[in-house]
Amino acid sequence: MVVLRSISMLNTWKTCSYSPKMLSLFANTHSDSVLLKTLSFSYLSNSRSLRTRKIRSFGTTSAAVARNGSDAETFLAEESVSWASLGVPDTLSRALSTIGLHRPSLVQASCIPTILAGSDVVVAAETGSGKTHGYLVPLVHKLCSSLNVSETDNKEPSKHQHISLVLCPNVMLCEQVVRMANSLCNDSGEPLLRAAAICGRQGLLVKEPEIIVSTPVALLNYLYAIDVDRHKRANLIRSVKYVVFDEADLLLCGSFQNQVIRLIDMLRFDEKQFSRLKSEGYGAQDAASVSLEACDIEDEEDIQTDLDLEEDEDTDQRSVVQDSETPSEVTNRRDWRRVRKVYERSKQYIFVAATLPVNGKKTAGGTLKRIFPDANWVSGNYLHCQNPRLEQKWVEVTADTQVDALINAINNGRNANASGIVRTMVFANTVEAAEAVAKILMGAGIGCLRYHSDISLEERTENLVDFQEKGGVFVCTDAAARGLDIPNISHVIQAEFASCAVDFLHRVGRTARAGQNGLVTSLFTASNRDLVAAVRQAEDTGLPVENAFSRKRGFRNKIKKRGLSRRNDASLSSVRQQVPT
Repeated sequence: MVVLRSISMLNTWKTCSYSPKMLSLFANTHSDSVLLKTLSFSYLSNSRSLRTRKIRSFGTTSAAVARNGSDAETFLAEESVSWASLGVPDTLSRALSTIGLHRPSLVQASCIPTILAGSDVVVAAETGSGKTHGYLVPLVHKLCSSLNVSETDNKEPSKHQHISLVLCPNVMLCEQVVRMANSLCNDSGEPLLRAAAICGRQGLLVKEPEIIVSTPVALLNYLYAIDVDRHKRANLIRSVKYVVFDEADLLLCGSFQNQVIRLIDMLRFDEKQFSRLKSEGYGAQDAASVSLEACDIEDEEDIQTDLDLEEDEDTDQRSVVQDSETPSEVTNRRDWRRVRKVYERSKQYIFVAATLPVNGKKTAGGTLKRIFPDANWVSGNYLHCQNPRLEQKWVEVTADTQVDALINAINNGRNANASGIVRTMVFANTVEAAEAVAKILMGAGIGCLRYHSDISLEERTENLVDFQEKGGVFVCTDAAARGLDIPNISHVIQAEFASCAVDFLHRVGRTARAGQNGLVTSLFTASNRDLVAAVRQAEDTGLPVENAFSRKRGFRNKIKKRGLSRRNDASLSSVRQQVPT
């Protein structure tokens, strides 16, 4: 739902000062005589008390029960579970306590031992459950242990001997992960490890960091720019021992997919070469020191993931035509790919996501199950489900009532949280709609901060810091819905309802985080009723909302068909006009 009528009336709104009648005029521009109408909209309020639900046992922890008035038990592990009991050393435990993390969360209690065990791991857990520290803590422990071993053996650690690579979908999330990693300090106040980001055209600003955080595109640009002969690139890839894909569902689909699959191919190629060198008699240290400079890019491109193997035979036929290969060559390559798993693993892959649909081969979860079939899955108790600490209000609006409903929701949220700093996030579906909402609020005397892709990174960062420190109203698109950890968001408002269930879950996940309570007010129109009904049905039954995930594709297909039909009608009309009578 674009904020109806708002964009088309922006020029009129800019020239007018706010008054109740002016707001009513804005919502009823079709009327010749302006009257202040009584607001009428339907509140479908979720006013029932938070339901109790048994939490499934996590890893080594026992089951906990979510009880009314005991919100921490839906987030924190049992009191008997400590950082030490999970295998975290004292130095790192003290560093976590220093930043306020005295006990692990349920998700951390499950995924930390699994990651420390060394297998590939998929962490699929609800927003605000502590996933970032869930993978940072074991990686910091492993990297520190490898450095201590080198010091104990009196060996000079080789350049880039062990590195953890974290891939994120955007710059803001990259910088957030770097800050969280660098906040883990020893008793002297120095970071236990050095973390640095590669973002945009910016290279590494820290010399030889142990943790590199980057977007896929920025990392590929860096790898192919650091040297022409590929010496440094090969050494850097060889030194990567742990790879994390944060917001994995976004990275494995859409515009990121090609770059991410390319990086996985490069990392797996290195693993196979490393395994081959060891099988030829090289020791582990000697094999690690051998450069991959002799391996040309064509060999690297031959290594495809299981994603390619799932394609139909037409794909192979097309590649035969395009690459001018004989059928036997294609068969040999296909056979070679089928046996590529038979090699000694030297890297660990960790995938982290708050939404991970698995129904279908092309979903992120389906893709992971094909390309990493042996990975261990850790699922959160409220993955794709209603958070028991979250209260939701549903407001059906029309073109005439949506502006008033929005302002009313903001004011109600302020009144409910009158004490202390109040932070309210208002979501819109597009940049244009976000700008329209911001202008409406400022015209109504409600100050706000903006956050979307048309705003410079510097201004977005400044607005985000102001919102964190001073609170207020934060008008944004879904650019702020993923990954950003803004503490104590008391209210999330959907000025426009999310276009799909996945976006909805990420939006509402900005509040009720880390054991806190939260409120979500969702405005929706008749066009959103089907999606709203599916989400609310899952909420009422306490079941996940996977059955609503496929609606995004359905909605898009309808839009495409409608657009195609209109174009065809326009073309036909144009042809008819050109035909002489």
